[in-house]
Amino acid sequence: MEQAEVQKVRFWPIMIAIFIGSFLCVLASATINLALEILTEHFETTLSSVQWTLTGFMLAMGTTAPIAGYLGERFSYRRLYLFSLVGFTLASILCASAWSEGSLIFFRVLQGAFSGLIIPATMSIIYQIIPRERQAMAVAFWGLSAMLAPAFGPTISGWVLENMNWQWLFLMNIPIGLIAIGFVYAYIPYYRLNVPKSFDGLGFLTVIVSSSSLLLALGQGHNWGWGSWKIIALFAVGVVALLLFIWRELTAETPLLDLRVFKNKRFTLNAIISNIITISLYSGTLLTPIFLQRIQHVSAMDTGMILLPASLAMALLMPVVGKLYGIIGPRWLMSGGIALLTIGTLALSWLSVDVSHSYIIWWMIVRNIGIALVVMPSSNAAMEQIPAQLSGHASAITNWTRNVFGSFAIAIFTTLLASRSLTHATDLMQAGDTNELHIGMMSFTMSVNDVYVVATLVAVVALPLSLLIGKIKPAEGNKQPSEQNKKTIKSVTATVSGK
Repeated sequence: MEQAEVQKVRFWPIMIAIFIGSFLCVLASATINLALEILTEHFETTLSSVQWTLTGFMLAMGTTAPIAGYLGERFSYRRLYLFSLVGFTLASILCASAWSEGSLIFFRVLQGAFSGLIIPATMSIIYQIIPRERQAMAVAFWGLSAMLAPAFGPTISGWVLENMNWQWLFLMNIPIGLIAIGFVYAYIPYYRLNVPKSFDGLGFLTVIVSSSSLLLALGQGHNWGWGSWKIIALFAVGVVALLLFIWRELTAETPLLDLRVFKNKRFTLNAIISNIITISLYSGTLLTPIFLQRIQHVSAMDTGMILLPASLAMALLMPVVGKLYGIIGPRWLMSGGIALLTIGTLALSWLSVDVSHSYIIWWMIVRNIGIALVVMPSSNAAMEQIPAQLSGHASAITNWTRNVFGSFAIAIFTTLLASRSLTHATDLMQAGDTNELHIGMMSFTMSVNDVYVVATLVAVVALPLSLLIGKIKPAEGNKQPSEQNKKTIKSVTATVSGK
């Protein structure tokens, strides 16, 4: 293409198309948290069972994310994004029509599978067709969608659950999905930088087996017994499959995930930090709504309103962080953010049955400000030195590991919550407490505090690592963008027909 045709690749229309799809994807996970207690009663089941509507969704995201790089290169990221949005919208219809707990979990897994393709596809589009000088702002805007969804998700979810039935949590995705599909079709151009020779079927099989086996073992360890043969077998299969996956990706001519990106120390370090923060992050999104509804009997709508200020603070700070990134770099933003996340999480480990809502609101705000200071700098710093031809694989790896660790976090926290509740209940009875209601409330609150302590310790680990992420000079950055833009200029077909 000629230079004049680059103008057809327009920044804001593309970012709006990306924003809507990303928002929809994150909203799907943000709205279900408040419904866990309602779904538990509706299907007459247990929290550890119904939480698979969330865990299964995230596991599916982590399972399909690894093939996003291959599919994006094979069919173009535009077509992959469109396909994922269509599939997600149809899966939402199926979730709304679920007739049992099992069917809902299955349809949520299907919905998560399409979501797992959306996030890496949008990230790849940013790093492959957005000019380098605007990528930091693009990532901040992209991250804003991930922040606004949890900001408004609980409030929207609370209102829906209070005024309508839970099926509308999925039905409301349909009009948003249709709008997103229209924007992507109209504004994101068709392009391909390269075409893979073959599909790594063995790599895909081993990553599915490893992820699902390990997650199932972590999620069911408390119910089946950590020493049971089933749990031991799942851990063994999961570890062996993971090692086979790593070996396969390092030796395959056309790997499913090109692990060469881990040769870049900056990418590797930021991936570790991102996954650590993800684990700590999910403690708040999982525990706080459950505590408010189960212990303080707060309605779904009021729970959403309590969580709203913290999420809005996080969302409003994201554009500011995007501007600050270019001025002071990632180190101080990330270290400051991790410090705030740690302090806020620790404060939430001191909950009591009658704790004030203002206390929860304040420390959730502190936590979420910290998260806002970490998410965008970590994502952008990880990708700054990755060549354009590997950006699809890098984004797929980032989202795969983030979803897998998020799933692990939910499974571990849910299991820990159940086991510590039983332990505390036993201790209270041995101490002479005979009030079953009091024992139940106290033991659950104490177990929530225990999980928050674990999440605090996890966050602390990331603090010294963040101090190693410096601001790179232009000459040290990825010199590929100019070559990338040349390739994109030649290969982008700036038509909306997707031919």
